[in-house]
Amino acid sequence: MTIYEKAVEFIKSGDVVGLGSGRASTAFIKLLGEKVKNGLNIQGVPTSEDSATLAKSLNIPLIPLEEAIGKINCAIDGADEVDPELNLIKGYGRALVREKIIASSAKKFIILVGDDKIVPKLGTRGKLPVEIVPFAAPLVKHKLGLLGIHGDIWIKNGTQGITDNGNLILDCVIPPTGDPNSLEKSIIDIPGVVDTGFFINMAEIVLIGDNNFNLTKELFRK
Repeated sequence: MTIYEKAVEFIKSGDVVGLGSGRASTAFIKLLGEKVKNGLNIQGVPTSEDSATLAKSLNIPLIPLEEAIGKINCAIDGADEVDPELNLIKGYGRALVREKIIASSAKKFIILVGDDKIVPKLGTRGKLPVEIVPFAAPLVKHKLGLLGIHGDIWIKNGTQGITDNGNLILDCVIPPTGDPNSLEKSIIDIPGVVDTGFFINMAEIVLIGDNNFNLTKELFRK
């Protein structure tokens, strides 16, 4: 059984499902589309324009967030790092703000990862995406520098990448941290920062797969 097949087991007919973004979420949405084709009755709430486009191509019914508040049974997404407490770093796929909004709106947040994403401390891979208002970029970079953090603006196709929200992403170089809460607060307090890729105390279940994404372990938040 793959991690995607296991994730589908958490979904029942009539559910509203948060659809994540990125490689793992793409594979899950494709499998979900097959289930919908075979009669599964669900509605999806996408976390990005890319996920919405994919879901529509698979005839997965979508509803906007304003119609889904209080109704999202689970949100299923990938992650870039998972620590032993199931805290996460997300955002390498550039949809971190909408992903966090949908995850916070869901009754259950389920993460799909390969075993290479399991780390002893967040920051082990050295990158924390931070979404910022474009006008604030000089200030945010300066303030981050005072915290000892260097951030480079995400470049896409030779120019500054723009998120679905019309913002920029700073890829911040951070060391492994045992206190992501404090680091996140320090960054969030900077005017112009929209959100960070830290997802603290949000994931309830993490499904871990091997190189072929066959399920090897299930982790549950204590």
